[in-house]
Amino acid sequence: MAKIGTDLSRFILEEERKYPNATGSLSLALLAIENATKIIASHIKMAGLIDILGKTGKTNIQGEEVQKLDEFSNQLLIEHLGESGQFFACASEELDDVIYFEHGKDAKYVIAFDPLDGSSNIDVNVSVGTIFSIHKKIEGNENDFLQEGYKQVAAGYIVYGSSVMFVYTTGNGVNGFTLDPSVGMFLLSHPDIKIPKKGKIYSINETNYPKWEEGLRKYIDTLKEEGYTSRYIGSMVADVHRTLLKGGIFAYPADSKNKSGKLRLLYEASPMAFIIEQAGGKATTGKEDILKIKPETLHQRVPVFLGSEEDINRLLSFL
Repeated sequence: MAKIGTDLSRFILEEERKYPNATGSLSLALLAIENATKIIASHIKMAGLIDILGKTGKTNIQGEEVQKLDEFSNQLLIEHLGESGQFFACASEELDDVIYFEHGKDAKYVIAFDPLDGSSNIDVNVSVGTIFSIHKKIEGNENDFLQEGYKQVAAGYIVYGSSVMFVYTTGNGVNGFTLDPSVGMFLLSHPDIKIPKKGKIYSINETNYPKWEEGLRKYIDTLKEEGYTSRYIGSMVADVHRTLLKGGIFAYPADSKNKSGKLRLLYEASPMAFIIEQAGGKATTGKEDILKIKPETLHQRVPVFLGSEEDINRLLSFL
């Protein structure tokens, strides 16, 4: 196990050495993400002092109003990832279609990302984040993004909060790195993260309680009776990060209004499910394993339940 304080770049390269046939491409891809998110982090820290708060007046493919920081983060990631030469193409939650990179024609990977999850919270100083999911390039077209989640070669998120953390997996456990602003480096702070088998916290928007199916309502009522604590920030990265470290359950279910749920499979559900399962937890739509779903469209939505193994298993007994 790597030592506390190991910088992310060194950690990635040391992990690469464990695989004799590795070409270094995935390592360079992850380092490109690291560099881009450091810049995003610096702008978020200055958000109240520069003209980057508020809305652009535009609406994205999801029908949501675009925040200035959304647009900035999205463009920054596209530029950095494209110029790295490690990605054939990218898909963003903010864009209708896939972007094929001029410098990535021979690249091995494609990446899907949510550039700034929870961005509507930025002007009230609530934690936000970036989520990414990497798959191998297979066909060299949009179908490369429509692969099941268990085929991800890497997934991660960066949470911009009281500290900035980079949490990721390449399918061999989950590790977390905290940005030390004095040296500008992500340093290993949470090695080999394991989610508790059972928690005492549930995270769900209870405003929608009347719209849920009966089984889910009974499950949440049971948690309340047993003394579970409700914690809901409204920024998926922040809520899932807490669930990963403390255990319990995060949920964004389908309801009578949103029959397929609201979270996007490619940009949110699949990468977070990969991370949670690599940490020993479980992720489901309530009917099937999120990582086994073959996406049909770039912006497909799914219900999401993820967290501690015992809490998820119990949930499934109610549904």
